[in-house]
Amino acid sequence: MKVLVVGANGQIGRQLVELLENSCEHTPRAMVRTEVQADAFQKSDIQAVLGNLEGSVDEIAEAAKGCEAIVFTAGSGGKTGPDKTLLVDLDGAVKTMEAAEKAGISRFIMVSALQAHHRENWNEAIKPYYVAKHYADKMLEASNLNYTIIRPGGLLNDPGTGKVAIAENVTRTTIPRQDVAKTIFAVLNNENTFKRSFDLVSGNTPIEEALLSL
Repeated sequence: MKVLVVGANGQIGRQLVELLENSCEHTPRAMVRTEVQADAFQKSDIQAVLGNLEGSVDEIAEAAKGCEAIVFTAGSGGKTGPDKTLLVDLDGAVKTMEAAEKAGISRFIMVSALQAHHRENWNEAIKPYYVAKHYADKMLEASNLNYTIIRPGGLLNDPGTGKVAIAENVTRTTIPRQDVAKTIFAVLNNENTFKRSFDLVSGNTPIEEALLSL
């Protein structure tokens, strides 16, 4: 399966691209914003395309052309204001969904945020981010796409353990980015995750086994 990774230059995106590249069943295509970022991937023999989430749906659809799945793991970043959060995490996500439909791609994996579906549990310090994630997820659920929404807890740079906890309602906690990338990889062809959404935090259950609980 050829997979377009939107946000490939991010920390989760880079780890996911590496997993896809080293697998026998998938091929990554990294969507990035700059020529410098694209060159870095191409030097590792990884296909890269330029795409701007603040650009047009057609531009994103062209970047996705020929792929069979899209993973949206892009974000405006913690140093930008609510305006960029709105443009990237919400409108950019929705434009990517529209681009997927335009390009004839049905499989769509969204990296959201822990408890984004429950307003009462939002982190007030980053409330605009949660608003963006909440409504982007709702748009994805209302689409015709074959989606999986992963809502990870606080992201860490610690080495992954390969063990997670999956639940509809969990207390606020954390997870290594490496384990998020491994979970994205695991759900790509996992029919048990189709049209499903779940919170994801560190736990004691191997990823593949945890996904069976959905």
